[in-house]
Amino acid sequence: MNIVTLVDTNSENHPDKIALCDMETQVSFQEVRKKSEQAAACFQALGIKKGDPVAIMGQNSFDFVFSFFGVLKAGGVVVPVNHKLTAPEVDYILADSKAQLFLFDGSLDAVARGLDQPIEKLSMNTRTDRVDFLGDAMAKAARFSPVSIDAEDLAQILYTSGTTGNPKGCLHTHKSVVSAGITGAKAINLDGNDRMLIAMPIWHSSPLNNWFMGITTVGGTAVLLREYHPLHFLEAIEQRQCTAYFGAPISYLMPLKVIPHFANFNLSSMKSWIYGGGPIAPETVKKLVKSYGSDRFFQVYGMTESGPTGAVLTPEDHGEHAGSIGNKPLPGAKLKVMKDETTQANPGETGEIWLRADSMMTGYLNNAEATKEAFFDGWYRTGDMAIIDKAGYLFIVDRIKDMIVTGGENVYSKEVEDRIMEHPGISEAAVIGAAHADWGETVHGVIVLDKETQLTPEELSVFLSQRLARFKIPKTFHFIDELPHTPSGKVMKYKLRENINNQ
Repeated sequence: MNIVTLVDTNSENHPDKIALCDMETQVSFQEVRKKSEQAAACFQALGIKKGDPVAIMGQNSFDFVFSFFGVLKAGGVVVPVNHKLTAPEVDYILADSKAQLFLFDGSLDAVARGLDQPIEKLSMNTRTDRVDFLGDAMAKAARFSPVSIDAEDLAQILYTSGTTGNPKGCLHTHKSVVSAGITGAKAINLDGNDRMLIAMPIWHSSPLNNWFMGITTVGGTAVLLREYHPLHFLEAIEQRQCTAYFGAPISYLMPLKVIPHFANFNLSSMKSWIYGGGPIAPETVKKLVKSYGSDRFFQVYGMTESGPTGAVLTPEDHGEHAGSIGNKPLPGAKLKVMKDETTQANPGETGEIWLRADSMMTGYLNNAEATKEAFFDGWYRTGDMAIIDKAGYLFIVDRIKDMIVTGGENVYSKEVEDRIMEHPGISEAAVIGAAHADWGETVHGVIVLDKETQLTPEELSVFLSQRLARFKIPKTFHFIDELPHTPSGKVMKYKLRENINNQ
């Protein structure tokens, strides 16, 4: 099945059922199909044809959904863009993907204005004074011309940074995206009566492919919050009677810290509390179970390359194994832990997690070398190091790829280091993750200045604000005389981490 067929089938099977809602409005499956086809007709009028990439940068909204399905109905390929990125970061994605159209939330007009890449633009949700508005263009567009779509056709280019510092585009077909949705639905037993709260950014791979597509595959309702806010999160669950939610660990902890009347909210409709992007410590899990009045917590592990699909820690296993990613793969996936290319790790040993999945990418866009390096004999090498305990549960211990996970956002140190080194007064820089009780990790920069340079952390943050999304900018800096190096010249980041942990 492809994504377009899924949209049409839902419209035919239950046309009047609510497919989408926010805190004010509800939209039926029939209306989703109608609006998606209007959007497709609009894109076709602008010259979008089968295989053309279309970039979409926005927060959680009906327009994002109509555009997402509309691009696919027109035969195009969706390129979701992080709405927190700066103009240079967006320019890179537009150029690398060869996007033919840029759809952006009108509230992000300042970023759109700063783009150097020449591209046709449409604003969504909010009108701007420079470009046409999607809603107007949809109303004026001619009739939609259906396009033949195959399950193996490309559907998405999902960008994820790599250790080289340049974002890489993960190529996902209609089949892999639908598979990721089925994986999500099966993992927590979603059905047509469920109401999935989408409060994490919908352009992220898991909210989009596992949970939005998951609720779509079963014909349930997606409840959209434009952006996560601890109070609105609780209000949405209570008022819209949500039954499932996926979020970063911080999204569960924040309401407990900042909402004094947390206990007054009725959260009894919830059947599944799902978290990912980092583990939650056993004591914290106990606190969440008590505070939320539920033991139905699921930890999911995966990555953009795999759809995402990976492993799951079920509610039944949280009591004894909280902090692990589980001992079993998600539906449609296989995993193993490898000490090297031929030796599988045993309990008590550490190795790299390797994955197979129905939702696995076909490769990286424009990067055959990185694709070849990522796979071995059909297995995706995740770069995540895990130790297996005696019961077979996996605990992540390190990352080969040196990725920092902060509040559910992936930050790759090499990209941040490259931007820091653009400052003329800096001779060396290393970026590491510093442990944080709420965010999992925060980004920390270790800086070596030129002898003649004087620079404060505040000045460096301002410098980076024009080059990096806010979540990538180090929260703290440490200025030292020199970085520790191996004989071959590589920075010994483990020593920097030891120093941070001992402070």
